[in-house]
Amino acid sequence: MPDVHHPYPPVVSFDGGDLDCGNGLLLLIRKHIDPLDRGQLLQILSTESSVAEDLPSWCRLTGNELVDVWSDGARQRSFLVAKGAFVAPPDPGAAALAAAPVAPAHRADGRVAAPITQPIVDVVVPATLPAPAAAAPIPARAVFGLGSWPRPRWLLRSLHEHLEGRVADEEFDAVADDAVRLAVEAQVRAGVDLVTDGEQRRDNYAAFVGGLLDNCQLIPITDLLPYVDDPETFERELAALDVPAGDIRHPAPYGPLGRSRPFALHEAAFASSITDRPVKVALPGPYLLTRTMWMECISDRAYADREHLATDLVRVLREELFALLAAGVSLVQIDEPVLTEVVHGSVGQGGRTFMCGALGERGTTEAELAFARDLLQELLRGVPPERTALHLCRGNWTPDDAVALHGDYGPLLGVLRDVPVGLYLLEGCTPRAGDLAVLAALPEERRIGVGVIDQKHPDHADRAAIERRMRGAMDRFGRDRVVFHPDCGFATFADNPIVDAATAEAVLRALVDVRNAVG
Repeated sequence: MPDVHHPYPPVVSFDGGDLDCGNGLLLLIRKHIDPLDRGQLLQILSTESSVAEDLPSWCRLTGNELVDVWSDGARQRSFLVAKGAFVAPPDPGAAALAAAPVAPAHRADGRVAAPITQPIVDVVVPATLPAPAAAAPIPARAVFGLGSWPRPRWLLRSLHEHLEGRVADEEFDAVADDAVRLAVEAQVRAGVDLVTDGEQRRDNYAAFVGGLLDNCQLIPITDLLPYVDDPETFERELAALDVPAGDIRHPAPYGPLGRSRPFALHEAAFASSITDRPVKVALPGPYLLTRTMWMECISDRAYADREHLATDLVRVLREELFALLAAGVSLVQIDEPVLTEVVHGSVGQGGRTFMCGALGERGTTEAELAFARDLLQELLRGVPPERTALHLCRGNWTPDDAVALHGDYGPLLGVLRDVPVGLYLLEGCTPRAGDLAVLAALPEERRIGVGVIDQKHPDHADRAAIERRMRGAMDRFGRDRVVFHPDCGFATFADNPIVDAATAEAVLRALVDVRNAVG
């Protein structure tokens, strides 16, 4: 029952026992607070002394309010936390429904274990993968966007409520369908050769996979504070993000990963049903997902090390990749944005890349590149190269050149050559990418997508500059070998569209018009 010593009654109450914030208590808090409405109260019972220190920091970081704390003078404490800001009701004694206490879990050795808040399900691995179906080829000098599209505010609101379990799947899908229609119609009006669904259904362009995998849950990035080596630095970095940190969710496996639900197949099917243009789908790559999902104290409950985790991630990605090709998707784009961080960042300093959600620390440059290459080779084994593309990023998520990833693609040429894709999609407009001449060393049978618009730059619609870049790419790589696109997507984070939808359409229209003019 709720503690009578608080001035206001909670809507939900649970007993965290002797769990601390770094040992699973935050997972239980998140489970109980997410379904609440703004301003409603959660009571947390605890006998762990460190919670009195850590919980106020968590509340401050996540934008929730610690309303009251009560102690019996011994070990038992009770914390009253409001979801968001709390407004005192006119009648503090109003009745409220309390949840049944949740007992803490213990390991066999007596230590407190991080709780699993969802049941572990049996993983079903298909015996065979479907064969690719025929699809429209990608023409020379094709123009298309890289994936994400600005989201309307009404979609974002529905998306967040859906993540918190307050909007049913069917209701969210209906809202998302409307947003996808708008995104596809805009791309068709712009005249692109391939369309995407704008990644409208995804809360994050990489971590969304974690919300669909079997035996994986999404944890707000703020809840990872107890797991990092330097919490104060981590908190400052989160405060500097261009979206509320509490809205970025991190995938955490708690059992063997499986794919009973598709990641993007439903996106492709709906997009194909509303247009006759060829469809392109972006998937996060296996190296990115491994860096995202491997965190000690969370993922090591299910996997001995990140190599074992990577094996299962490659397997489920292959299942999705082959399903997309069997459905007639013309091009599957594999996103590996943190590869440039591997070669142009620094070990230890560049370990957390928030735009990509890649929080796991990395090893040496040579070891990481070899690891990434092996994962990509296994993912693409047996896949028609002309149906796949590899996309890299150059720190597009920040305007701060002091922390951006500067340097040409030279250090990545070995990996690019060894990965069996038919198309590279590379940023070429931003000066961070360096001289594209080094790309001449890539195999001649591979096609090269060149970014010719930096959609974040004020002069993104400068058609003379676009034409100069297009002609330069055709002269350097060959007219029939190149395709054109913006440097990156239009919406780095779900809550931070780089541009509005009308400007995004204008950017693609400028690319199409200049391409048509140069022939």
